[in-house]
Amino acid sequence: MLKTFSGSVCAGILITIGGAIFLSCDNRYIGAVLFAVALLCICYKGYYLFTGKVGYIVESHKKKDWSDLVCGLIGNLITTFLIGMLLRFAIPAMGDAAQTLCEKKLTISLLSVLIRSVFCGVLMYLSVSIFRDHKTPVAILFCIPVFILSGFEHSIADMFYFGASGIFSARIIAFQAMVVLGNSIGGVVLPLLQKAGEGHD
Repeated sequence: MLKTFSGSVCAGILITIGGAIFLSCDNRYIGAVLFAVALLCICYKGYYLFTGKVGYIVESHKKKDWSDLVCGLIGNLITTFLIGMLLRFAIPAMGDAAQTLCEKKLTISLLSVLIRSVFCGVLMYLSVSIFRDHKTPVAILFCIPVFILSGFEHSIADMFYFGASGIFSARIIAFQAMVVLGNSIGGVVLPLLQKAGEGHD
């Protein structure tokens, strides 16, 4: 459990860096591409990112796997939110950019948030699974910019943005609950479909 939590803190730090890059770039396309640095480093170092792990619950769903997911999610969310608050203080312009971004996010209906989050979960699963199976970063380099530029929602990155925004609202809790749920659904949908197909070969 301690290994999972420490790995989730490390992953949270890297997602924070990715989010900071995105907020700091005037060109959103460049920012989206550079965000991929975060997941690349997480995968190469073997850190624990909830959105990259949840899809594998289809393959192994022992009690430890579930407890690791919960522990990893908590570590990811706490780390990104706290560092987001810290960077708002250290780099006010980044905080302003996060506030503008989050104010727009909070106007989206919860159903739309859920749908956007599902597609992000699909892309996160593909990024990590292709990296793991084929030892290539190509999927990461394409899938991460795709989910950002498509407006899909990533629960861990969003937690950083909210921490950096300085916004404190009950709406954030509902928003994040939908994103975590959507990311989880998106993460398991492809492996579930693949498993169902293999069962009928």
